[in-house]
Amino acid sequence: MRTHSVLNLLVIDDDQLYAERLVQLLGAYYDKVNLGFLDDKDELLKSLRQPWDVLVFGQAYDMEFTDVVGIVQEQSIDLPMICLMSKEATATDHNEEGLPAVISGTMVKALLVDEETSVVMAICLQHDNLRSRRQLKTLRYVLSEAEQRANILIKNSKSAVAYIDQGIHIFANDPYLKLFGFDSMNDVIGIPIIDLIAGGDNVKGFKQFLRQFDKGNRDQVEFNFESLRADGNTFEAKLQLAVATLEGEPVTQIIIQPNSNNSAELAKRLAAAERKDSLTGLNNRHGFEEQFAAIHQQATKGVLTAGLLYLQLDNIGKIRSSLGLQGVDTTIQQVAHVLDEMVPDGHVSRFSDTAFTILVENMPTTALKGLAERIGERISEMLIEVDKRTTNTTVSIGIVKIEQNTAEPKILLERAMDAITHIMVETANHGGTYHLYDPSEHANSDDSALAESLVDAIANNRFELLFQPMYDINNDRSDFFEVYLRLPLADAENTVLTPNQFMAVAKTHQLREKIDRWVLINACKKINDVRKSHPEARLLVQLTSASLIDKKLPNVASQLINAVGGAPGSLTLQFNETDIVNHLTVAKSQFAALSQVNCQLGIHNFGSSAKSIEIADFVQPDMIRLAQSYVEDIESADNLDTVKSLVVRTKELGIDVLMPYIEDAATMSVAWSVGARYLQGFYLEEPSKTMQVSQET
Repeated sequence: MRTHSVLNLLVIDDDQLYAERLVQLLGAYYDKVNLGFLDDKDELLKSLRQPWDVLVFGQAYDMEFTDVVGIVQEQSIDLPMICLMSKEATATDHNEEGLPAVISGTMVKALLVDEETSVVMAICLQHDNLRSRRQLKTLRYVLSEAEQRANILIKNSKSAVAYIDQGIHIFANDPYLKLFGFDSMNDVIGIPIIDLIAGGDNVKGFKQFLRQFDKGNRDQVEFNFESLRADGNTFEAKLQLAVATLEGEPVTQIIIQPNSNNSAELAKRLAAAERKDSLTGLNNRHGFEEQFAAIHQQATKGVLTAGLLYLQLDNIGKIRSSLGLQGVDTTIQQVAHVLDEMVPDGHVSRFSDTAFTILVENMPTTALKGLAERIGERISEMLIEVDKRTTNTTVSIGIVKIEQNTAEPKILLERAMDAITHIMVETANHGGTYHLYDPSEHANSDDSALAESLVDAIANNRFELLFQPMYDINNDRSDFFEVYLRLPLADAENTVLTPNQFMAVAKTHQLREKIDRWVLINACKKINDVRKSHPEARLLVQLTSASLIDKKLPNVASQLINAVGGAPGSLTLQFNETDIVNHLTVAKSQFAALSQVNCQLGIHNFGSSAKSIEIADFVQPDMIRLAQSYVEDIESADNLDTVKSLVVRTKELGIDVLMPYIEDAATMSVAWSVGARYLQGFYLEEPSKTMQVSQET
């Protein structure tokens, strides 16, 4: 039975008669079959400029199947692939029952070349699956456009609206945040909706109400209850539920309306609390932004000059792991008190959970640096008492000048945050110092030259990959390799750059996604060769936030995993905890999609935020890689207990722990006792250009 359609078939093989035979057989199912035939790499690169529906790979002059997969992925083409093999070929591409090792909607690996019936069926099914994906892509685009319009309306709505997933907040608009006394959306993300409901009976009733709604019952979509604000005050309100989508994923929308009889009183409370942080008594982000706008306006008119200091607490994740939320709150309160005391003539605000801002007027650059230095020294010397225990902290401070010809407030704030990033790069994430953002340092031609080098490295494979094994305590072997990217420069000094030195430029020139894709493809080519002799070998690849939000990533990962054998766990992708926090709802959706294609997930620099455990519970990774601060001074009893506590809480979620940065024998001896599954560091083995698999005895 004909489908009344056209098939564009690309065959890579050295037997053109076989390809013609496939076209003849496919003629029973298509009105027309357009055949492309080739057997070398150069011809493939040219052919991929045309649209194809299915690719069949048999024999090629200068390519293996993994090379073809890599080329297709480099071109970002959705092209189903079928790998053929002869009866005399090795059986590594078949399972114990003699069936293809990989059968998916985008790849079959491998069919026997002589079994023409199976090959024709596979081509038809792959083509049908491709057409479904194309239709789904169109529908998703329509849904995305509708969702975008709805979200714009919600963000600009005066009603208090939030999205929840499994009872947890994942989005809230400004009226919702103000209604409950939150400073920013980061404060409410991850908080259960029942935490905003006062009284046990109310909570019990709401749980039953939400349970019925999740089961599809739409008879009752309104719930009257007593709401609980962040400052402990309560008010009567009505809650309405609706089904919605966010980033293409199903969520529950809630709208909260205060009862009319107490709206006036609530409005007064909101007006008073709108600009104040309940924990510290300082201005919150909203209050800061109003002051910032006023000072910026005066500065652009030449009335005054000013300086912005952005302060980030460095080890708040470690304090949370050691002393809990009480330790975090106490630290924030005492730091706030010191800042308010040290800058009586400035505007001190609590910008976010662990960040403060200070606005000072008419202070020259040298004085700004001096103030930042004094603040850093004073805070580092503080002894913070928490429930008969003592802790301490440091701050990293980004400084920005506000003058007559200055940039917009949003850009100035981004520059202050970039200064913090600069500090973390320079101090290997230790922090504890300050940096003045100098616009002139970012306006030279070097960035353009570096961008050209990056483009050239992508196009001509000039990047280098290093591989460092991790020792797996559970399986007593070291065949799990973390991948490191390097950029060699063609200069007299043979300079080699690390990602910390070029990713900022890559971000500016929108190159991070292409670099990530290059790393993935080429690392998988390497592991494919290793898995021929060591089939359990695995990869750990760190990607940027550009890939975290890339909806094509699951498909890319799926095809690469299948190309190297299709085994679950052969590829683990890890993302920085900060990037996950900044894209939390997208990260959850991305992690779920990647898990479905047998890709494992990891969190890098884990434990650097105050809500690391909650974040891990929300996105559900397979492993985490501890931040470097946890390994430093691990020999001390307090630090060791902190690490053990964090590892225990993480393992309770079913997540494996990687203990990195083991650089000496003393750290190694302690590392065994923390409960981590993986150990890694220069003391065990340094990164190298090859993957050497060693079996521990």
